[in-house]
Amino acid sequence: MTRIVDVAARAGVSTATVSRVLNGTKVRADLEEAVRRAVDELGYSANRAARSLRRQYSDVVALVIPDVENPFFTSVARGVEDVAQAAGLSLVLCNTDDDVEKEQSYLSVAESENMAGVILAPAGDAPDLTRLLGRSRAVVVIDREVRDQVDQVLFDNVGLGRRATELLLARGHTDVACITGPRTTSTAVERAAGWRDALGDAGIGADRLVHANFRVDGGRAAMTEMLAGPTQPDAVLATNNLVGVGVLQALAAWGGPRIEVGIVGDLPFATSDVADVARLPLNPREMGVRAARLLVDRIRGTAGEPGTHVLGTDP
Repeated sequence: MTRIVDVAARAGVSTATVSRVLNGTKVRADLEEAVRRAVDELGYSANRAARSLRRQYSDVVALVIPDVENPFFTSVARGVEDVAQAAGLSLVLCNTDDDVEKEQSYLSVAESENMAGVILAPAGDAPDLTRLLGRSRAVVVIDREVRDQVDQVLFDNVGLGRRATELLLARGHTDVACITGPRTTSTAVERAAGWRDALGDAGIGADRLVHANFRVDGGRAAMTEMLAGPTQPDAVLATNNLVGVGVLQALAAWGGPRIEVGIVGDLPFATSDVADVARLPLNPREMGVRAARLLVDRIRGTAGEPGTHVLGTDP
């Protein structure tokens, strides 16, 4: 069986350096490369169970997200996994379906399994992080703001709502509706606030606001109901990508005059046969990368005070 001393000899470093690399502690780039090359060549496998007992946590982290089928969170996961893997951490993906109880169940599993940390896109604005934080586990919140004193990686959601609305106003629209997510979701509320601010600055009333779920069926149902009213808007802002898909589905079924749709986020297509589409792209992979780096720093004990990190919106 290959031993750590064999890896050290092959890499030309001390056993302490090998241990630092395997434990995710920062060392010089050339030394880390030599150690990882030696590990691969010798097929060395560290005894993770024993290491976990010494450190009181494992080499596993959890990514807890509301909807694994949403391409936004798929891109987030890609960014998280890249950083975690490079740091020697394994990633467990947990899908909550925006259900607070399901979310709490996953957080309890992360604690009971001694996971090193959690990256969480919360279902509501008050996830129970007490036990994880009480055991000094690393926690980073993404996408949706919470009140806890933890690292958070967010977009400027008010700014996103404003910019997307301004795109529609610049095209001459004067009756812009907004379909957003639940009132308990900060991204939904803040993007709607940006929509309201942009209309207010233009001297236009913000009368057409609908809260739905942040999925395709929510956008479809909200748009269908809006189209059944006595008057229809000349443009609609969908505050996330899946809501935007639902809005376009409703417009396709309606078959009436074209209504321009502004969408915060990316779609698998750039145009639509039933509506003009104005997209405001995001960079969710960068959100995942930033969150994972913060998590790794907190696990290693090199992070400072928890803070909120607001990302730009350029792709």
